[in-house]
Amino acid sequence: MRRALAGGMTAGLATLAITAAALVPAATATSAPVPAAESYSWKNVRIDGGGFVPGIVFSRKEKNLIYARTDIGGAYRWDQSAKKWIPLLDWVGWDKWGYNGVVSMAADPVDADRVYVAAGMYTNSWDPNKGAILRSSDRGRTWQATELPFKLGGNMPGRGMGERLVVDPNDNRVLYLGAPEGNGLWKSTDRGVTWSKVSSFTNPGDYAENPSDPNGYGSHRPGVVWVTFDESTGTSGTPTKTIYAGVADKANTVYRSTDAGATWTRLAGQPTGYIAHKGVLAGNALYIATSDTGGPYTGAKGDVWKYDTKTGGWTQISPIPSSSSDDYFGYSGLTIDRQHPNTLMVATQVSWWPDMILFRSTDGGATWTRIWDWNGYPNRSFRYTHDISSVPWLTFGANPSPPEVTPKLGWMNESVEIDPFDSDRLMYGTGATIYGTENLTQWDAGGKITITPMVKGLEETAVLDLISPPSGAPLVSALGDIGGFRHPDLTAVPATIFTQPVFTTTTSLDYAESNPNIMVRTGNFTDSDRPNDSHVAFSTDGGANWFQGTEPSGVNQGGTVAGAADGSRFVWAPGDSGQQVVHSTGFGTTWSPSSGVPANAIIESDRVNPNRFYAFSNGRFYVSTNGGQSFTPAATGLPTTGVHFKALPGKEGDIWLAGETGLLHSTDSGATFTKQPNVSKAINVGFGKPAPGRTDQALYTVATINNVTGLFRSDDTGATWLRVNDDQHQYGNMGEALTGDPRVYGRVYLGTNGRGIIYGDTSATPTEPPPSGCTATYKTTSSWQGGHQAEVTVTSTTPAKSWKVSWTFPGDQKVTQHWSAKLTQQGSAVTAANESWNGTLGTTQFGFVATGAAAPITPTCTTE
Repeated sequence: MRRALAGGMTAGLATLAITAAALVPAATATSAPVPAAESYSWKNVRIDGGGFVPGIVFSRKEKNLIYARTDIGGAYRWDQSAKKWIPLLDWVGWDKWGYNGVVSMAADPVDADRVYVAAGMYTNSWDPNKGAILRSSDRGRTWQATELPFKLGGNMPGRGMGERLVVDPNDNRVLYLGAPEGNGLWKSTDRGVTWSKVSSFTNPGDYAENPSDPNGYGSHRPGVVWVTFDESTGTSGTPTKTIYAGVADKANTVYRSTDAGATWTRLAGQPTGYIAHKGVLAGNALYIATSDTGGPYTGAKGDVWKYDTKTGGWTQISPIPSSSSDDYFGYSGLTIDRQHPNTLMVATQVSWWPDMILFRSTDGGATWTRIWDWNGYPNRSFRYTHDISSVPWLTFGANPSPPEVTPKLGWMNESVEIDPFDSDRLMYGTGATIYGTENLTQWDAGGKITITPMVKGLEETAVLDLISPPSGAPLVSALGDIGGFRHPDLTAVPATIFTQPVFTTTTSLDYAESNPNIMVRTGNFTDSDRPNDSHVAFSTDGGANWFQGTEPSGVNQGGTVAGAADGSRFVWAPGDSGQQVVHSTGFGTTWSPSSGVPANAIIESDRVNPNRFYAFSNGRFYVSTNGGQSFTPAATGLPTTGVHFKALPGKEGDIWLAGETGLLHSTDSGATFTKQPNVSKAINVGFGKPAPGRTDQALYTVATINNVTGLFRSDDTGATWLRVNDDQHQYGNMGEALTGDPRVYGRVYLGTNGRGIIYGDTSATPTEPPPSGCTATYKTTSSWQGGHQAEVTVTSTTPAKSWKVSWTFPGDQKVTQHWSAKLTQQGSAVTAANESWNGTLGTTQFGFVATGAAAPITPTCTTE
């Protein structure tokens, strides 16, 4: 149902004191005041990861103090006791949303409480703000900011190189920042408060991946990409004399200063033809890892080099040199073991097939071993075991043939870090998660290391759509990059992404209001990868299992889709430019063109009348009363961009529309709209369970009301509004997806662009929905080779007229016989409902026989 996101000063910059409140404009004297925020608690719907982690930074000062940076989802600090990540930039609001793009982080090596962030998401026109240096003296609990005179690119090409923001280990008043887009090298001598350009550093870096890219993305110049200090050339309290810097310039990629940054020279004899992604110093050795592109998506050749800082000699130490036909990747992710400086590791910067490779040396790069080896193609031998039981969806629903395996070790491996205090702990970032191990030295002993996700608490998905149906799982999500999930438990990581088919990005979701087991989704994937798959899929069991429909010719993008209130028909507006809106009776067996509606319109369904559908395009509203066969024009003069609209459950023709000019309401199927007073801009709108004693559904909106931007709730159909988020919970450019919960008053689900799915509960909201009315206990009564028998006991907790029990088999088990219940199975999902004689509970039992091995099952039970 929803659309994807659109997506000269040289000294003494003034300091901006950033508090959370400063990011949201205060109400003016002439505006009606907005009520103070209601007390809400905010949590993530657990997914764990879901995006690229380009940087992991271990403190050199304090054990277990670790930071992670993401390209669109802010920064995090590791909580060792809970083994989870704590978000640090949730206070960033709509006015500075680009601060959630973190291009570099620096942990102060002298004062463990100090940490710095180089923030800014895009250097082209997509981000309207300049970059900033955020600084904290309390480990990221509070921040101050200095705005820079140029933009930073936390989500631009080359963002995995670095770190470009560093603190002098001898004099922590001194910081350096490598800048992009020709801005060179910058320096602060007052702990990041003010900055000036280092005029003696004359090479700002000329490399761009695609210099002719008209939108300014591929033509981005990463510039100066890393800085590292030779700590031995300074004393406490005085700046370090010898400093090395890396530049995105294939002919001149490494520079050195021996006078504390006063002058700089190109290192003689350095390798050319590649970019040094990383530069790490250990004793008298400077190691660099190079690639032929800036990454993170590409890179086909590269080398690893060792520079002797005493003799000036360079030695190529590549595990596989660029001259070899076996080198089809660049190198990055370079790290050393600070406890054993001759031990180092490096990663393939990007190796999609059959998997990434980690290389390890214990003799300064003279010899290497690799985490997997060929063992007679297509077989491989492994120096690791891979346990993803805590984040099982990391298989991505794949079932590859050798030599590929699932889950993969990763891709886009720019940050690989050995804990400076613990030789056994390693963390590394991928395009989807953080992996790590705590028995790394087993590698050297000939054993296997255990790799697990180390990503709990770090949520990095871009959310495009959310639905919360009145029954079944409380939430179903449409996400960028990893498709989406059915969320039966908000506090647990889902078992699998959407499959059958897999969408790279799910663009739209809907369910049938009066038959919510029926769902539809549309999405994107690369057609050449799966030419037989469709961009539309359906479910008849509330999203537990899916099957694909057909599609019109020429469809490559998901667009928006809507299902009739009773699930009898669907209307689909594919996302390809000019692709006509179509409709289908049934589950997409055939599609017919819809007349009277522009291509690429936004489509929604009425939540009461199954024949009524709505569309919006370019400031005009359209209505269909014949199941999407034809549309007629309705209201005009509506906002033209940034529009989301939804039809209210339970009231035919009741529509709320959010757009750049505010929040509008129609009670006549879109023939006319009335603008809500005091709402100057609205991003999205959603509905939830009515407040106690009321019949009107709770109304939620991300909007600017009386000059305050936030997330608001109205319990009286928009007559009054209460802000429910606060200045510490703003989540950047939130609101592309938004819905309330129809079963829990006050609960709201909020989509973010990089911080995952947030849900909020009012202080009066129970932490979870009230008891279902029954419990179900599963017991295996007998088993044999190839089959088993089981019994389920259903017990009431409240009076009920009927009951339903459901579970999902973990394997290929199939029910062949059953008794004392009406039992159906689709795929691995099983549903059992009462017979006419045992619907009224105290306690009853039903049983079944199934093929396949017995397994532990945790059923859920609901009543009416």
